[in-house]
Amino acid sequence: MPTTDCPTAPALLTDRYELTMVAAALADGTAHRECVFEVFARRLPHGRRFGVVAGTGRLVEALPRFRFGDDELATLRDQGLTDERLLAFLTDFRFTGDVEGYAEGELFFPGSPVLTVRAPFAEAVVLETLVLSMLNHDSAIASAAARMVSAACERPCIEMGSRRTHEEAAVAAARAAHLAGFEATSNLEAGRRYGIPTRGTSAHAFTLLHEDEESAFRAQVAALGTGTTLLVDTFDVEEGIRTAVRVAGPGLGAIRLDSGDLPTLATRARQLLDELGARRTRVMVTSDLDEYAIAALAAAPVDGYGVGTSLVTGSGAPTAGMVYKLVERDGVPVAKRSEGKHSVGGYKRAVRRHDGGTATAEVVSSEPIAARAGDRELVVPLVKAGEVVDPADPAEVLVRARAHHETVRAALPQEAWALSRGEPALETVSG
Repeated sequence: MPTTDCPTAPALLTDRYELTMVAAALADGTAHRECVFEVFARRLPHGRRFGVVAGTGRLVEALPRFRFGDDELATLRDQGLTDERLLAFLTDFRFTGDVEGYAEGELFFPGSPVLTVRAPFAEAVVLETLVLSMLNHDSAIASAAARMVSAACERPCIEMGSRRTHEEAAVAAARAAHLAGFEATSNLEAGRRYGIPTRGTSAHAFTLLHEDEESAFRAQVAALGTGTTLLVDTFDVEEGIRTAVRVAGPGLGAIRLDSGDLPTLATRARQLLDELGARRTRVMVTSDLDEYAIAALAAAPVDGYGVGTSLVTGSGAPTAGMVYKLVERDGVPVAKRSEGKHSVGGYKRAVRRHDGGTATAEVVSSEPIAARAGDRELVVPLVKAGEVVDPADPAEVLVRARAHHETVRAALPQEAWALSRGEPALETVSG
């Protein structure tokens, strides 16, 4: 019988076809062939100039818990997976292979070997769904967030998309956005798991709960102090600003605008706040912002952005398009030749070329790459013989990834940050 009263086990976040392949491979003796699987994107979303690697920290965190206990095995039997050889293999399953790849927060381009899994076929293939679901989701969010951070021109961005996506996806999205430069999130669980600063004050419902706007503002200030952010556009923006300053005084922390012609409203709001003596009160804007809307506000007197729907949904964060392909079997390169979906055989090495500190190319090769001045190795070890290479608290992992992203993005050529559609900022070349 289906159950909904317990957390999903990582091992069941798996497509059934992974297990049918394992069953067949166990039956014909190929399950233990040493294999290399590679995660890469054949192309970036249309017009995007780079991608941001995210999700590897969550993957490494989940891998030790990827087990098939009694409950998981019972679920498989209930779903018709009754092959005893398969169930015996899963009963003792523990990943014993190696995982390496781009450091979380790194940039990727078409053909970049973002993650490599080396293990017997049965161990490696059963991880495919978990690997791709985490990396595709988180990398899509981080890539979109990086564009928004760039468009914000150092003004802070707050992730607030929890009400627009699945509850667990919301936590992962908050993590990926913070990795790419968002200052804070509205999601409390993301704050608990990963140490991300959380922000939030009130919605229009709180204003409408009261007899009038002034009563709502007085209640909020009484509870949260004058440094709070008051939402001033429930009725009339200018009157809302006047009421906010009258209630909180010139030390009011911020006002929030959530509708209307934001560039015009922000400009008038700043003028009015200054006239009322609230010169240090910040102007925050929300309302279905994406990188283009944020860029359109560049000249407006805005102090920060709240971003939700366009960050956590496919419209603003198109899939990273990563695939998980077998590229080597028993030391022999293998490749898929399907039209439009080809792969390149063999284990890959990767370096990023630089000239004067600016990245110029991504070099990927199944052969050793001749070193040049300015090269930076991209592939780092993550898991060795089934053990995490550098175990750390999840919050610390995120701090490192965020710092790494900030470093590598600074090396991108200027054209990489253009919001207009264009080719990838770096060409991926063979070594």
